[in-house]
Amino acid sequence: MKLLSLSFHNHTLIITINRPDKLNALNKTVIEELSVAIDDVYNNAEIKSAVITGSGAKAFVAGADISEFAALDAKGGKAMAEKGQMQVFNKIEHCPKPVIAAVNGFALGGGCELAMACHFRVASDNAKFGQPEVNLGLIPGYGGTQRLTQLIGKGRAMELLMTGSMIDAPAALQYGLVNYVVPQEELMNKALSVTELINTKAPLAIAGCIKAVNAVFEENKNGYETEINIFGELFDTADAKEGAAAFLEKRQPVFKGL
Repeated sequence: MKLLSLSFHNHTLIITINRPDKLNALNKTVIEELSVAIDDVYNNAEIKSAVITGSGAKAFVAGADISEFAALDAKGGKAMAEKGQMQVFNKIEHCPKPVIAAVNGFALGGGCELAMACHFRVASDNAKFGQPEVNLGLIPGYGGTQRLTQLIGKGRAMELLMTGSMIDAPAALQYGLVNYVVPQEELMNKALSVTELINTKAPLAIAGCIKAVNAVFEENKNGYETEINIFGELFDTADAKEGAAAFLEKRQPVFKGL
């Protein structure tokens, strides 16, 4: 990894985008390395959850690396958006293990899109969110128009997308864009405290929650039917039997993801 730093904390992989001199802007290398890191979250049994954050105190990700835009035409722009959406952002959204964004400072453009692709967001009190692509004569390309609307509603999304304005952390909390706002020095501890709690739950049930909730927004997908099917399938798991036994025996369950 050239532009990501990876570390572990109690079965949580901490993925830090490490370009503080560029406010952690997304370039081709960051996108490619994020894809590799998320593949590891999928495939490494030791990893139960992940936190994505940015290095330094100023920015989570302040946007895309605009220097890479100069040579793009319509075909190149479409390919760039497809690569980012398919190889990273959609893969994060559909990861069977929880991926939380710890948003420190600016989360603009592709940075806001990256945060929204995560299952939920914890923000520092100096965080700023926005989709300023209209200032470049563009629109978001990594799913921002869709996920922002899903999270904060059509009217507010339309306003933010068309004005290119930023909102601060309290407004993001009010809008439902983030789950928590904490002092910056407490950001990672808060994110990790949430992952530590989730890590104690049944992994297959967590994956089922993610899949069922995502089905709400998937075209031609019946979310209620998805829920029924997952609910039934989980009864055949060892973890469901362990959960029921632990409840009846008044003890803490020991889940194994089986």
